[in-house]
Amino acid sequence: MEKVLSIIAEYNPFHNGHLYQLKKAKIDSGCDFSIAIMSGNFCQRGIPSVLNKWDKTKMALLGGIDLVIELPIIYSISSAENFAEGAIKIINSLNCEYMSFGAETLDLEFLKLIAQVLCEEPEKYKNILHLELKKGFSFPKARENALIHFINDERVSKIISSPNNILAIEYLKSLRKYNCKTLPIPILRKDSNHNDAFINSNIASSTAIRNIIHNNEFEKIDLVIPKNCSNFLLEKIRNNEIVDDLSVYEKQIIYKLRIMNIKDLSNLPDVSEGLEYKLKLASNCCNNLSSLINMLKSKRYTQVRIQRILLYALLNITKQDMEDSKNFSPYIRVLGFNENGKYLISKISKLNPNLKIITSVKKFIDNCNDISIKKFLAKDILSTNIYSLGYDYNIKGQLDYVNKIITI
Repeated sequence: MEKVLSIIAEYNPFHNGHLYQLKKAKIDSGCDFSIAIMSGNFCQRGIPSVLNKWDKTKMALLGGIDLVIELPIIYSISSAENFAEGAIKIINSLNCEYMSFGAETLDLEFLKLIAQVLCEEPEKYKNILHLELKKGFSFPKARENALIHFINDERVSKIISSPNNILAIEYLKSLRKYNCKTLPIPILRKDSNHNDAFINSNIASSTAIRNIIHNNEFEKIDLVIPKNCSNFLLEKIRNNEIVDDLSVYEKQIIYKLRIMNIKDLSNLPDVSEGLEYKLKLASNCCNNLSSLINMLKSKRYTQVRIQRILLYALLNITKQDMEDSKNFSPYIRVLGFNENGKYLISKISKLNPNLKIITSVKKFIDNCNDISIKKFLAKDILSTNIYSLGYDYNIKGQLDYVNKIITI
């Protein structure tokens, strides 16, 4: 019987570590097909993707993924919890037998235990969390401290200090929350952010690879990215078709903050405790993104959280949008496939004709009467229109209407 493996990914960019994960997960699961639920033009740490979503799709397909589905922007730049929920809801609707994720531990049962505490939130745990937040810690740090005290196991601190383990726990939470029958497969991550280490191991983190690109050390790319993928990436770099930093959009961001009033700023997700006043003050005082972020970040508001808030402002995403996304069943936006993926999406659509599968944005919008779907799809379209402003030239809008499904 045919089985499907799903992977939640950013592929920013696709590299040898991702290839290792895909191959290992396919062996461990015995799956015939692979689907990537992939973030589009902007990513969860509040940064732009180095390549646009169609170019990332091409690299994923070249790397062996069969079908690429876009994770809507409302989830892709959200907190780890909402990021995971959006992706798991898509996986659940596709009835994938397995899902794989990278983690720094293979202790799946202990990860599930932490996920269970976060799902059920026992009263004792909530009281500890409340006390940690009162100390002025950011929510992720306060939650980490609360878990350490509540579970009282020396393994907790090490496990939840890793962002990949935290995402893994959020995936397990969402699988539990939506009663998803998809079986999780953790894959031990093999990467390093240190230049010498990744040259020796041929595996580097996406952050390290983006630093290579930012520092123009292009000769190292072949060492850490599969050859067919690296050739494609190098071509995009030569053509200046990359966006390597959020600062590319600093004028648009500062302009947007300056024209927003205090009420608008207070309605941005993650803004609380008077941060709207600091946002307004910083936007009027600063003329570059680095100074703006430095003026805003604190123990409570990390740089990543500030970057996400800036993207919410840029993309017109409000607290109400974020709240609505939690009760929303995402559409299936197909970005690309190979022959296996083409067969798979055809089979999925036949087995579940009620799924909102998008292969042509224009045709879908013309025939769609669902206001919620139109609203969130409009956010994806806007994100592409803004993303393309990051190019030095060839800045085109409405690419979601023009660009076709990527095939190989």
